[in-house]
Amino acid sequence: MKHIFKEGSSKDAPLLLLLHGTGGTEQDLLGLAEMISPESSVLSVRGNVLENGMPRFFRRLAEGVFDEEDLVLRTEELYGFLDSASKGYGFERSNIVAVGYSNGANIAGSLLFHYENPLKGAILHHPMVPRRGIVLPDMAGLPVFIGAGSNDPICPPQETEELALLLKNSGAQVDMHWEQFGHQLTRSEAEAAAVWFHKIFTVE
Repeated sequence: MKHIFKEGSSKDAPLLLLLHGTGGTEQDLLGLAEMISPESSVLSVRGNVLENGMPRFFRRLAEGVFDEEDLVLRTEELYGFLDSASKGYGFERSNIVAVGYSNGANIAGSLLFHYENPLKGAILHHPMVPRRGIVLPDMAGLPVFIGAGSNDPICPPQETEELALLLKNSGAQVDMHWEQFGHQLTRSEAEAAAVWFHKIFTVE
């Protein structure tokens, strides 16, 4: 998978896995990573699917309607890439925190829905429910931050609440942050994610 790896100043700080939104690239969230944890190593990945020339992490059939078969395939692909990247770059596979926005948040959520302990934690900006009607793995104690917009037309509040409930029912420790905006990722939402990160993952 096309990606950027940047080694951080702290080996102990979680590596940040950056996952862009539709039409983004591996460059998009580098500034966000700097805000959240400047000490961390960064692995920023570009989605392998193109929709009208725009990179995505998995196909969709329509706005808000995921191609579930492709979602499962691409989630497996990303999971395998993390395994090989951890060996190739020498970071701890168990020390990854995903930071995803929109489509990137959805593939990060899909990792949590399909695998046991794929991540140490997750920051999900404007995520949707990846899949419904499946048995979720045990997520006991997994820290998850969800940033959402109360006027988000793509990811309405009830979708956010449903995702949070599914994660909580599987044992995850979910913190939610609401903005009075739409689907955009605001600076105040990013700052809230940074505060949460440092509360959960003490970085020396």
